Amino acid sequence: MKFEINNRKNQKIVVLLEKVENQKGLVFVMHGLGGFKEQLHIQAFAEAFLEEGFTVVRFDTTNTFGESEGNYENATTTNYYEDLEDVIKWASSQEWYEEHFWLIGHSLGGISTALYAENYPEKVVAVAPISTVVSGKLTLETDREEIKNWKETGWRITESKSKQGLIKRLPWSHMEDRIKYNLLLRADKLMMPVLLIVGSEDDTTLLKHQQILFDKLPGEKEMHVIEGAGHTFREKEHLETIKHILKHWIEKINKKE
Repeated sequence: MKFEINNRKNQKIVVLLEKVENQKGLVFVMHGLGGFKEQLHIQAFAEAFLEEGFTVVRFDTTNTFGESEGNYENATTTNYYEDLEDVIKWASSQEWYEEHFWLIGHSLGGISTALYAENYPEKVVAVAPISTVVSGKLTLETDREEIKNWKETGWRITESKSKQGLIKRLPWSHMEDRIKYNLLLRADKLMMPVLLIVGSEDDTTLLKHQQILFDKLPGEKEMHVIEGAGHTFREKEHLETIKHILKHWIEKINKKE
């Protein structure tokens, strides 16, 4: 079931609700920069929770290539995070809403879900920031040549791998906004179970950066490396592995609840 809601800027956000009978939990699922709610890995996240009896909320942020309003050139960590807050605020008025809920997000969606869990730990059962941005500062250390060129020209221009022929143009102001955010500063708030997953070949949110975050986490935590996978999971075997990891993690936490 799809809903159209407005965020705090009065922009349309399209939300996909997959409601189950006798729900065992509620999860919000979030895509990454330039992503959308129907991407294969986002669907895999959703399926894992659906198969465990969860009601699942997916949505396209504004300023991406999904059904919501906005322009990719205006995409920022701030707008992704605020959209997550606004979707959860909307959900809180629905009859299927429950606290505590779960959060899972990929990349920029990962840092958004983790930031939410740091800010509202009392609402969150568990959080899975997958291939997550850890901080803007660490992003600057990924591909120094690309970052240098981006800053000098003012633009990062890439071709979408999810939507063939789509050219993505992102201004340097995106990085100026991202640098404001750092999960490590308040990682001590993440006392709930945390699951990290990253591809061994991820050149965007590096394994060594995930390890830095993992080492800072104070509570129950897991980190899994998907061998041969890049930043965005597309191969069938990688998607199946992630679903298996997620379902095992969910079952383990639910047994303790």
